[in-house]
Amino acid sequence: MQQPVTTLHSSSNILDTIEMIEQYRLDIRTVTMGISLLDCVRGSMDATCEAVEEKITRLAQRLVPECETIERELGIPIVNKRISVTPVALIAAAHEESPVPLAHALDRAAKKVGVNFVGGYSALVEKGMTAADRRLIESIPQALTDTDVVCSSVNVGSSRAGINMDAVRELGLVIKQAAELTKDRDAIACAKLVVFANSVGDNPFMAGAFHGVEEPDCVVSVGVSGPGVVDRALGSLEGASLNEVAEEIKKAAFKITRAGQLVGNMASERLGVPFGIVDLSLAPTAELGDSVAHILEHMGLDQAGTHGTTAALALLNDAVKKGGMMACSRIGGLSGSFIPVSEDKGMIDAVRAGNISLDKLEAMTAICSVGLDMVAIPGDTTAAQISGMIADEAAIGVMNHKTTAVRVIPVPGTKPGNEVNFGGLLGYAPVIPVSKVGNEEFIARGGFIPAPVHGFRN
Repeated sequence: MQQPVTTLHSSSNILDTIEMIEQYRLDIRTVTMGISLLDCVRGSMDATCEAVEEKITRLAQRLVPECETIERELGIPIVNKRISVTPVALIAAAHEESPVPLAHALDRAAKKVGVNFVGGYSALVEKGMTAADRRLIESIPQALTDTDVVCSSVNVGSSRAGINMDAVRELGLVIKQAAELTKDRDAIACAKLVVFANSVGDNPFMAGAFHGVEEPDCVVSVGVSGPGVVDRALGSLEGASLNEVAEEIKKAAFKITRAGQLVGNMASERLGVPFGIVDLSLAPTAELGDSVAHILEHMGLDQAGTHGTTAALALLNDAVKKGGMMACSRIGGLSGSFIPVSEDKGMIDAVRAGNISLDKLEAMTAICSVGLDMVAIPGDTTAAQISGMIADEAAIGVMNHKTTAVRVIPVPGTKPGNEVNFGGLLGYAPVIPVSKVGNEEFIARGGFIPAPVHGFRN
């Protein structure tokens, strides 16, 4: 006896998916190909760069065309096609010179195959820094200034290792230098750099994506989106209880994730590489109708940032995860709700109105996918103050066994209330005030903040 069709291909689900695409901004935010570069190390930096460029262009040459074909066949927009690579500090360890030429090689390869970004100019230093790690971190400002589509990340802490405060101190200086080198472009280099605690090696979203050493040689992963779809699901729930709201969000997340898995399976089959994961994260844009903050407001908040915002975000994140996990067996990445200030119309409006501050964003970090993300701060913010922000976010992640991160942009010459425009998906943002109370002595101490007792689980 024929079984009833219950997948994305059933007639009712097809109609639902078409409606989500046409009216509620459903898209696949990214298809990201992860590529291991561990076999690209050669006897010289020039030869290593040639091997890196050759491998990426060979494996990813069909990524964009195949994704565009899938878009046409399914009618589902795939907004970004991206590449993540092995943390470059590992590849550069064989050579004593600056790894900046590797950034140039990544940039050339990415442009050859037509992807939007390539991530992985990265170092993992939660337990300490090798000489190669130090060289890479010191080179980040120049690498991100010289290149157009290369993204960088550094992991400074984990629940198992604690927080490397020497690296935290160094990265405050790196962010300031990157801002200064690109001051004529609103410090755009800083928008391509993320500082993590508890980073993951299967994250398909930029700027923090890198290809973990535990991953296959080549893998394709999908990052779904769809804040508009979730927002639409709440439209008919006026007066409903919060548990009813959670159920509707779960149903919407299920449909979104099924679409993501379908795209991932098709891309995997056509590219001839394993399917990795679907990342459930709700990734907003600055366009109207594509905001995570507006979802929170449609739960009953007059504006994001008011009391109750963190609780509403907790409900949203949990319901998205539960709905998505029922739809796909390969969930990974960050899988939550992003709150990047410059990329979310509702967040931008809340900052303009004074309802979102750095303190409130920090509180929301305990719930959301990442943390202080795409936050423009005054140009005179000191390196120590930036390091303090990184340390605070890392502490939240380490103590709560979750990924947290900082992507702040100290735009030279700006003051609170000014606005900066980064262009494209990076959006635009008001400059947020920063506490002027000193913390230099604390940051200068360096060393390590030890791992919490509950981090030693085995």
